[in-house]
Amino acid sequence: MTTLLVKNIDVLATMDVARREIPDGAIWVEDNVIRRVGTTAELTADPTLTPDRTLDARGTVVIPGLVNTHHHLYQTLTRTIGTGDGKILFDWLKFLYPIWAEMDAEAVYISAKIGLAELILSGATTVADHLYLYPNGSKIDDEIRAAQEIGVRFHPTRGSMSLGESQGGLPPDRVTDSEDFILKDSLRAIETFHDPNRYAMLRIGLAPCSPFSVTTDLMRESAKLAREYPLVNLHTHLAETKDEDRFCVEMFGMRPVEYAESVGWMGEDVWFAHMVHPNADEIRRMGHTHTGVCHCPSSNMILASGIAPVRDMVDAGVRVGLGVDGSASNDGNHMLGEARQAMLLQRVGWPGFESRADRFSAREALELATLGSAGVLRRDDIGAIAPGMAADFVAFRVDDLAHAGGLADPVASLVTCAPGHVWLSVINGKIVVEDGELRTIDLPTTIERHNKISRAMLEKAGVA
Repeated sequence: MTTLLVKNIDVLATMDVARREIPDGAIWVEDNVIRRVGTTAELTADPTLTPDRTLDARGTVVIPGLVNTHHHLYQTLTRTIGTGDGKILFDWLKFLYPIWAEMDAEAVYISAKIGLAELILSGATTVADHLYLYPNGSKIDDEIRAAQEIGVRFHPTRGSMSLGESQGGLPPDRVTDSEDFILKDSLRAIETFHDPNRYAMLRIGLAPCSPFSVTTDLMRESAKLAREYPLVNLHTHLAETKDEDRFCVEMFGMRPVEYAESVGWMGEDVWFAHMVHPNADEIRRMGHTHTGVCHCPSSNMILASGIAPVRDMVDAGVRVGLGVDGSASNDGNHMLGEARQAMLLQRVGWPGFESRADRFSAREALELATLGSAGVLRRDDIGAIAPGMAADFVAFRVDDLAHAGGLADPVASLVTCAPGHVWLSVINGKIVVEDGELRTIDLPTTIERHNKISRAMLEKAGVA
């Protein structure tokens, strides 16, 4: 058994049942599980606790590892080119599909490493990714390999697109696959990689991309397949834009949420990305069925999709978590920064609701990114620092320039002040970031290779 003691934490924000915030806190870890939580005095006074490793976290706030519930890691390859001049979602997708069609297995692998590195340094310890196109022999296996090498807890979803332009869908036919192939490869991914056990580092989900890129049959069959296995969740984009509303009404004769419900996509094993445009009745129905939602504030802003009514959804009992979304519809991978954006955006308000500074607090934003996101993924072993929970936690320095003058409330300062990078990240009991440096990969070499792959893809697609 390997043991770790982290002590002298300025404030340990546990997110436990009592939402304790422990001054001069300490954490005792055995292998990959948290066994003791308390003050430094309490844990260091116990003569039975003789750690293999002790870390002095003086000058930091420690929180549970942040949980990113929606991403497209491959999009680190195409940052800025679709967002810099202000494209909205459908135009942005049509512009980028031909570039993404040039990806191969190495591109998926290297881009996943880059996105995951950035996420980990921003506080994420668990990441759900949505990979929905597989050109040139690439597979979900490629990003799984990257996640395992970097050491993150990973929830990849086997995404898919089957409704091409020739069938009335949005994506070009060349980036879609047959439904038969999609279902067979989805089954392969589940049976090869999915781990339903407590403290699992890898769980598979199924994720037909969106109402405008997959058929009704694929939605139904994916749900049927997923429900044959424990804790295989279902994920898709939904109610992101007004264009999607119009598409669903024209194609299916119903709004996006009603359409999802009609194909069996409601319940605790389902979570939707975005949910910018639900009405009050749809919010009520999602709360009643314990359906999950991932809020992606930066992406919704940069593509001008709108402001998701997160306050209303949380109050209605909808399970709401947080996501960075694709790196090409955000151009960053900063989970703590995304928590800050979520707080700010809810305060601004949305059509029909006045702006109110007290609508969403800094602590609510942190809870959205920890316990909220863990609940969306149906995880009861992450999202809080408490005995029996997975040893996933991060430390941010608050004795630095960005937090000077903010130490009257150092926990809130993580969100209200400029978001920083982690000083320490422990994932599954292993130190992944120490002294602010990612220890598990050679980052400069990976960045160099990533930029070469990106440049080559742009050249092949005639963009660069």
